[in-house]
Amino acid sequence: MNWADVRGRGWADPDLIRTRLAEGADPDTGAPQFGTFDGSPLHLAAQWGSPEVVAELIGRVADVDAMNDDRTALWVAVFHGHMDVARLLITAGADPWRPMMSGWAPGRLALAGPVPDLFPSPPDRQGLSTAEMEAVAESRRLIEVLAGIDLTGFGVTFASAISSKEAIRRLDAALVPEADMAAILDTSSEDQTVLGLTDVPGGCVLTQPWGATPTWHEVIEPLCAGATAYGVFVNPGSGSQGVVGVNGVIEDSDTHPGGGDAGGHLSAEEILAEYLYQGQALAYCCAAAGLRPIDARAVTGPPDHWIRVHDIDF
Repeated sequence: MNWADVRGRGWADPDLIRTRLAEGADPDTGAPQFGTFDGSPLHLAAQWGSPEVVAELIGRVADVDAMNDDRTALWVAVFHGHMDVARLLITAGADPWRPMMSGWAPGRLALAGPVPDLFPSPPDRQGLSTAEMEAVAESRRLIEVLAGIDLTGFGVTFASAISSKEAIRRLDAALVPEADMAAILDTSSEDQTVLGLTDVPGGCVLTQPWGATPTWHEVIEPLCAGATAYGVFVNPGSGSQGVVGVNGVIEDSDTHPGGGDAGGHLSAEEILAEYLYQGQALAYCCAAAGLRPIDARAVTGPPDHWIRVHDIDF
């Protein structure tokens, strides 16, 4: 018997885990992960499981600080906010200052989180840089500013370094007269060519409460010339779908902003952002574009302008 049928919250079931172990499942490997069966049960329990399951595995693994997918189980526990599990691992001998993940040892990562004093920091260890502390503070502010917005069926793009006037020029768009816009809204028309546009510190925001047009490549590419634009459409069926444009080119698409996917291939700045903005797609995109709105109006409306875009194949 192996771990093939243990997934997600199954790692929180101590009876299930004890049964698998009693039947001969390997405590160090064999768990389903990334389409293989090379996953570490301890790592998966640190993400999905309960302290009771983690304690059971700690007593059986060969190395409580073993690496899997570029990280230790302690790193996983810290990243996912499971501080009770992190304390168990520390008691069992896990090293909070072991280098990994682009310089983000578990101890450094904890310094950016809600429990910065989780581990005592030896005087010779690196703390957070000024830029990292500023990123932490801004993440908390942005999340608060943009909290509680239901974006289902909603498209939004954050464009850095340009004003709404410049966005209109780049998109060859036209202002929609107030009377025309009132008719569109009164009739519940879902005109895909109409977008909201609002200036905020650092750039501007394009919105469409009824569609994904702000995230179309034909919109993002001109907006991000010499800058960055990050769009997200919240698909009712499949969740947040992101598009990243940099220097006039679509750099990535079908991303999962705020999804908490922090792989070792990411830069130090990207890993920090994945940690800070888990489950916060809107704030993640806003921060990635470098915008600093003081309130939610740029997203929730009313916008500064309604515009109509042309030359897009709908």
